[in-house]
Amino acid sequence: MKTIIKLLPIALIAMVITSCSSVRVAADYDRQVDFSQYKTFAFFKSGIDKAEISDLDKKRILRAIEAELLAKGYTKSENPDMLVSIFTKSNQRVDVYNNSWGFGAWGWGAPGWGWGWNMQPNVSTRTQGVLFVDLIDAKKKELVWQGQGTGYLSSNMEKKEQRIKEFVAKIMEKYPPGSMQ
Repeated sequence: MKTIIKLLPIALIAMVITSCSSVRVAADYDRQVDFSQYKTFAFFKSGIDKAEISDLDKKRILRAIEAELLAKGYTKSENPDMLVSIFTKSNQRVDVYNNSWGFGAWGWGAPGWGWGWNMQPNVSTRTQGVLFVDLIDAKKKELVWQGQGTGYLSSNMEKKEQRIKEFVAKIMEKYPPGSMQ
């Protein structure tokens, strides 16, 4: 029993850490479009300029998208078949846990620290971001595919680039529609 009580906090921390690292993705597309016709791409500058994130993050996202498309066999071109644009949103999430169970003190003169009732709520804030990747038919100027990734962002600069790559990779797994995933 003592071993279970000692391992419980470690298990809970591991669960929280792994749940924060996931990216939820979705995609929508025009079912009338033959996606095999697209072989080349370019970035849609006027759409990208509207994204309300830093220029450094835009560069990170665009590099990640370019790498994914090149790996899928597409070619970057001055005269592309499709245009790539991005859009971002973010919001603060505040979590308040008031389960009254935690590590607390029994007070002066008591045997010391131990498990007990903790009347202080645990409050945490995180930034949840949404990245939209839009693929537009260059000739018709119509949106043909949109991928969306939702997850928690890191303010740690070393982790930020890796997190952006993870977002983009997960989103681009859904393109082209009907591909093996």
